[in-house]
Amino acid sequence: MTKLKNNPTIAIIGLGYVGLPLAVAFAKKYFVIGFDINEQRIAELNQGKDYTLEVEDELLQSVLVKSNSTRGLLVSNQISDISHCTVFIVTVPTPTDRHNRPVLTPMVKASEVIASVLKPNDIVIYESTVYPGVTEEEMVPVLERVSGMKYNQDFYCGYSPERINPGDKEHTVTKILKVTSGSTPEIAEYVDILYKSIIVAGTHKASSIKVAEAAKVIENSQRDINIAFVNELAKIFNLMGIDTHEVLEAAGTKWNFLKFKPGLVGGHCIGVDPYYLAQKAQEVGYHPEIILAGRRVNDGMGKYVATEVVKLMMRNDIKVIDSKVLIMGFTFKEDCPDVRNTKVIDIYNELKNFDIQVDVFDPWANPAEVMHEYGITVVNELPKERYSAVVLAVAHKEFMDINLINSQKENSVVYDVKGVLSYSDARL
Repeated sequence: MTKLKNNPTIAIIGLGYVGLPLAVAFAKKYFVIGFDINEQRIAELNQGKDYTLEVEDELLQSVLVKSNSTRGLLVSNQISDISHCTVFIVTVPTPTDRHNRPVLTPMVKASEVIASVLKPNDIVIYESTVYPGVTEEEMVPVLERVSGMKYNQDFYCGYSPERINPGDKEHTVTKILKVTSGSTPEIAEYVDILYKSIIVAGTHKASSIKVAEAAKVIENSQRDINIAFVNELAKIFNLMGIDTHEVLEAAGTKWNFLKFKPGLVGGHCIGVDPYYLAQKAQEVGYHPEIILAGRRVNDGMGKYVATEVVKLMMRNDIKVIDSKVLIMGFTFKEDCPDVRNTKVIDIYNELKNFDIQVDVFDPWANPAEVMHEYGITVVNELPKERYSAVVLAVAHKEFMDINLINSQKENSVVYDVKGVLSYSDARL
């Protein structure tokens, strides 16, 4: 399999922030069926609309097809539509539960769907972030059980971790170097060639599936630990009356200083992946101290910010109980509608514990999604009320208008979580 035989028909299972951009990229060269169990999502995509904003509507519409052809994208929630595919790529979420334990249910369900239509010589490639061993020790048994076929005899697997950065229009899927792997040397070569055909940045073929799985999970764990370090510095320097951002700017003049900034660590990757690595480490008998310490620091930043806001109000003789506070921004990062695992909710909940009335304004967040996921109200337009404090939680470009902040500034304080304003009363 050193060449792509028979112009493979590709199924992408899961059409979210990862799956849709990948499906569109492949659809420019191959016939692709994008499969998702969310009927509303399928209907939206068939109308040429992407609520994640990862794919421009014009581009999506240009690749959509209604029936089989040599190339293009067909989106569906019907299992029968993927029955003739020869390559299946799984791009479903891998979250954690409320106890921070990995939840593999979406991957298991996706594997069961694929196994129900699996044929001899088909290849199943996983992109979802996991701990080392999930593909071969957890998913392969599901594929074998449901399909009745044997791994590396009747069907094969690969792993090529996603590297999507939501909201980033520069580092898009084809412009980020891709790690690939396969269950045999021949399949590894096949998978590498398949991705190389669309990834202009190139590929890196790992020696095994487990190596590729491990490489992905440590990418975000490394970032998490570094951000935890500067978050801890922010707490220390705040007690000393030193501006953390000025310290980091000074230290950053050294050529090899790593330029991380303090802040909330949410989203579906950095705030989740370290728990996957920690889970596997503990299964093999090692308790990961640095990884979990970093997680504790970062998971506690929302509560810390809320407490600092309350202290700031008190120092300015502003009544706390029954006061009104405006949080600006709810998504996990700027200029992106993604609210998965946003840590702004922690600021909200902690402020509510002080009997404060909290309003949340975010022009990027979907109010219905926020209500469904978190049970709180988010508005897309700036409220006309007056607030005792304003918390800039997310640095959306719309929030960089000084007049927007100043409209709330009179008789109130501004706390800048992101450290991007030159006129805030305090910043992280």
